[in-house]
Amino acid sequence: MLKQEVNQELEKSLATPTFLIKRDGAKYPFEIFKLKMVLHALELDDVQIAVLSTIMDKLADQDVVQAQDVATAFHDSLNELGYLEEAKKFVEYRQNDEKEWAKQTDTKNRLERLVHKDPTIVNENANKDSDVFCTQRDLTAGTVGKTVGLTLMPEHIAKAHLRGDIHWHDLDYVPLSPMSNCCLIDFKEMLTNGFKIGNAYMESPNSIGVAISQVAQIITNVASSQYGGCSFDRADQVLAPFAQKNYEKHLKDACELIDDEEKAEAFAKKRTKKDIYDAMQSLEYEINTMFSSQGQTPFTSLGFGLGTSWIEKEIQKDILQIRITGLGKEHRTAIFPKLLFTLKKGINLHPGDPNYDVKQLAVECSTKRMYPDVLSYDMIKKITGSFKCPMGCRSFLQGWKDENGKEVNSGRMNLGVVTVNLPRIAMESHGDMELFWKIFSIRMQTCHEALEFKARRVTEAKPVNAPILYQFGAFGKRLSEDGNVNDLFKNGRATISLGYIGLYEVGTVFFGPDWEHNKEAHDFTVEIVKKMHDLCAKWEKEDPNHYHYSLYSTPSESLTDRFCRLDMEKFGKVKDITDKEYYTNSFHYDVRKHPNPFEKLTFEMDYPKYAAGGFIHYCEYPNLKQNPAALEAVWDWAYDKVGYLGTNTPIDKCYKCGFAGEFEATAKGFQCPVCGNHDPRTCDCVKRTCGYLGNPLKRPMVHGRHEEISHRRKHMSVGLVREEAEEETEKNAGER
Repeated sequence: MLKQEVNQELEKSLATPTFLIKRDGAKYPFEIFKLKMVLHALELDDVQIAVLSTIMDKLADQDVVQAQDVATAFHDSLNELGYLEEAKKFVEYRQNDEKEWAKQTDTKNRLERLVHKDPTIVNENANKDSDVFCTQRDLTAGTVGKTVGLTLMPEHIAKAHLRGDIHWHDLDYVPLSPMSNCCLIDFKEMLTNGFKIGNAYMESPNSIGVAISQVAQIITNVASSQYGGCSFDRADQVLAPFAQKNYEKHLKDACELIDDEEKAEAFAKKRTKKDIYDAMQSLEYEINTMFSSQGQTPFTSLGFGLGTSWIEKEIQKDILQIRITGLGKEHRTAIFPKLLFTLKKGINLHPGDPNYDVKQLAVECSTKRMYPDVLSYDMIKKITGSFKCPMGCRSFLQGWKDENGKEVNSGRMNLGVVTVNLPRIAMESHGDMELFWKIFSIRMQTCHEALEFKARRVTEAKPVNAPILYQFGAFGKRLSEDGNVNDLFKNGRATISLGYIGLYEVGTVFFGPDWEHNKEAHDFTVEIVKKMHDLCAKWEKEDPNHYHYSLYSTPSESLTDRFCRLDMEKFGKVKDITDKEYYTNSFHYDVRKHPNPFEKLTFEMDYPKYAAGGFIHYCEYPNLKQNPAALEAVWDWAYDKVGYLGTNTPIDKCYKCGFAGEFEATAKGFQCPVCGNHDPRTCDCVKRTCGYLGNPLKRPMVHGRHEEISHRRKHMSVGLVREEAEEETEKNAGER
């Protein structure tokens, strides 16, 4: 037998405890591979059986052992076997671990990093301008939130986060505060029934202008009452009744002055169209000039495209035309709201559909401003169980019906996210598939416990903590001051999400860097996502509150940097994994490669059906302004294959020399390739940060995200895309 096989046989003969009790009382299966990982770090692989045997002798006849007893047995065994230096290193490692814990829970230490503008702190959110006072105030509060928050959660979860095994999202807000994450605001309920903000009660508006003013106020207040994004789903359909009031008023006035009914109607329609345009332009400017209490522009998404009345169509067209026009005298690209245009057969997908002209405008808008991203009605319904837009960036609710059997989407929310570091599990397994699944199982237990804790913390909120959410309609139901917020969360009404990152890197560990066309590799990564999905279903079933545990393809804005940075410290520069200095978002194709859009989307389309709690696809294009038909060809091909698709195309602009196109990526950021200009006052640089757009010159990104964007390659030759689309369509038709 080979030496490795002999060691495996000897290892199986060891009598090991069944359970391990961590220092904070958490109970986990006793796993011998953890001891082997420490021995590997101490470079004692060749004698691991001897050491393990000695350790197990000291733990003999114990079914349940304490973590401290295992550590003592490990240290004593090394000394007994003569590995004195290694025993010292083991003690030093544990001491350093405690020092790091003390450092990370020291508010003063983190404040000093903030004062000295540590980029991992001030640039962790590309939607926050750390130079302005309100953001600095939020970052200061967040420093306290993070250091204190670590001490409020179970220690083994906090340390798993600090090590980089998992990531507890939004630690600056939760668990110090019982805030919720993102939501679909129930604008229809609020605009119909009125609401209160501060000392003022708002009645139902009688015009679209007033409705938009109220929408802006609601967005600002909701964004300050939670920490994630918010969305206005079916905005065209919700706002149409208020524009109808404008029309009726104008028609009444016109009929008093004009005897001809047809002319009166034409006059009223013209005036109403002007009112709609002014209102939608107002919303664009109001959102882009807002600051929430978190010191950032409210992360707002606008879903539209399904309405077919002339007023609904007018709202859709104006949203798009206003975005095409741009902001201010320089016509800059608006970052928010994120536009989400819905494609649906029979409404706007094909020539002859009543709203096909709106789709044409949406295509033009995407070629010039990157937004709108598109939602395929049929696929979103198939993947998530009902149609709705995501909550902010990519977080989707599942289909859900209330106690009366009515489908409910708006007014629901997400309670938070915890993400697992999949590349680390793969590297720790050293390519051993069996070991990968063992480590995976342990990490899943930690993620589950973290999510349970996060959900419990949010239920401790009181309606008076966030009246706009709980008492005045944003969350759909209106609670009394002493109501139970859990009534809005339990039984699947709210989601709580398990996130993941780096499937590309996982595949690289096991199958090499060019595994995308390897069926075994692809099936393995799909199996990872499926196992996480199945665990989420199991957790939901076992949870006494039956929160909907959803699998979320994490956007990893700062996490793409953080996980990779921590793993580089742990494993060094590993080719095609940590040496890139970033990890790949969720299930995405390696950004350094350039498949055509159809190859990329075909590769990615198998994952969202399991990760229905959050997903997005995007394709990188060259300049599309002169060839919008190319983009439309991709949209049409993708309609019945992927649910949510974004457009990345060069739209940077230098106002100093007049260059329009793609800015050059440098070590210090992005600059005009002609004159070198990188002054945000005289140039407009817009990149897709992850699920949403950002301006890295105005609000810099963390290093890993900058590297990931810099490595992105185009997915098509624009002149060939329609031909490629036709070939793919014919191929699929033949297969069917």
